[in-house]
Amino acid sequence: MRLLLVEADDTVAETVLASMRRATYTIDWKRDGEAARQALLRESHDLVLLALDIPRLNGIEMLETYRKAGGLAPILILTERDAGADGIRSLFAGADDFMRKPLDYDELAARVHVLLRRRVDHQQTVYIHGGLTLDPAAHEASKDGNPLHLTPREFAILQALMEEPARVSSRAKLAKLVYGQRPEPESNTIQVYVNSLRQKIGEDQILTIRGIGYRLKMT
Repeated sequence: MRLLLVEADDTVAETVLASMRRATYTIDWKRDGEAARQALLRESHDLVLLALDIPRLNGIEMLETYRKAGGLAPILILTERDAGADGIRSLFAGADDFMRKPLDYDELAARVHVLLRRRVDHQQTVYIHGGLTLDPAAHEASKDGNPLHLTPREFAILQALMEEPARVSSRAKLAKLVYGQRPEPESNTIQVYVNSLRQKIGEDQILTIRGIGYRLKMT
């Protein structure tokens, strides 16, 4: 498993790096948000440890940018601020967990382990619905055996719909998956992505439940 640490404080970073390496993880380190953003574009990471107080692109901004680009790796926030405020804010922005400094490194290792286990368990599932097949681990989808060429956001929406095909997925839920935050009430961006997805899997495959959201057509 390969991790990315984004932390401006050298002392904290060196301790986190040592702790994660003792736990047998491969871990990279970036000191600022822009360098981290570039690293996530170029390379694959299984989990990100993200401090909020970083230069060139603060933690919340980097988190939102990553989720908007379709990044799916778990994010664990490291904050020196009031966890009740910034911690909750980071969760709404798309983080999976947060810890407040000074860090308990045994607890940090345990939380990393749990987040990675959830990711592996989640990715081992292959979803099948009618003629649709979606493999999160391989990041592949097909219809009637023919590959579908989906953008990261289209893939995330289709996965959410296939995980619970009989259940309506709200626009707010899909927006949080795609962007890591709720869109403005008048935003129609999720509808745009759903319509694009319909063109690829079939116009009648995704039903609109007026005023609520979307679900797959039952087979």
